[in-house]
Amino acid sequence: MGKTPVMADVAKEAGVSHQTVSRVLNGHPNVRGETRTRVMAAIDKLGYRRNLTARALATRRSRTLGVVSFDTTLYGPASTVYGISQAARQAGYFVSIVSLKSIDRQHVRDAMAYLGDQGVDGIVVVAPQRAAAGVLADLPRGVPVVAVQGGGADGVPLVRVDHFEGGLAATRHLLELGHQTVWHVRGPTGWIEAEAREEGWRAALSAAGRRIPEPLQGDWSPAAGYRAGRILAEEGASAVFVSNDQMALGLLRAFTELGVDVPGRVSIVGFDDIPESEYFSPPLTTIRQDFAAVGRGSIEQLLRRIEGVETLPPLVVPPVLVVRGSTSGR
Repeated sequence: MGKTPVMADVAKEAGVSHQTVSRVLNGHPNVRGETRTRVMAAIDKLGYRRNLTARALATRRSRTLGVVSFDTTLYGPASTVYGISQAARQAGYFVSIVSLKSIDRQHVRDAMAYLGDQGVDGIVVVAPQRAAAGVLADLPRGVPVVAVQGGGADGVPLVRVDHFEGGLAATRHLLELGHQTVWHVRGPTGWIEAEAREEGWRAALSAAGRRIPEPLQGDWSPAAGYRAGRILAEEGASAVFVSNDQMALGLLRAFTELGVDVPGRVSIVGFDDIPESEYFSPPLTTIRQDFAAVGRGSIEQLLRRIEGVETLPPLVVPPVLVVRGSTSGR
């Protein structure tokens, strides 16, 4: 059996100093991304493991971050948690995750207490529902907290995607293709993301002086999109902005069954850019969220809070329009 690798072995493998390895392991911000990646690759190759117990006793830090999320069966929350976990690992932290089915004060308090008992250095709360703002405002003080994808609360730093801009970009794209108006299948009530995407859709139509149709209610599921598709086919809609890709999939199924050609008769834009969206028939034009950037931003904000920075401005990640075959001009 070979000897257990030590920090000096990692430094030699990565071609850096012992101090640089220490900075990477401690999440120090003044390390270049390429250097950090090289050090983490060396750690993986050598199988280096820090003595976390000794370090925790010396520094009073566990090198563990907590994540509280809601309904991680959905693509957005699940991808957000994954992005956070990857960013935490790159910063040299372990992650403890608590997933809750719904938001209420007691369940969030229980989750925070559970993570507090583990001695986490800070907690990221993925809070995409409107009810979370009140819960976050009432959290016990003591452990640094950052909110992600939510509306935020006083004193809690926020990291989010600009969903309003995404709704605006999706609708403008359809209008620029020559469609007279754009219908909308919205997300469920109470979701901040759904509300912001709808507001962006309304703003684009209003700015263009176009009729604003009554939005159709959805629940993020393909089944909701399928029901909306059957209604929109009867309405003769020529362009639809759907609040997520899963509902857009249901919409495509309904249109296919009814013989409605996409994009010949109706153009569709989704939101999220799930991995399957480019393989829909036709490939789906959609709004991409950069979950890796959200993860990096949330960890950076949390580490700054852990270091004692009291006030941090919201970090807003821009969305990107990805044009594929489900949209065309009139």
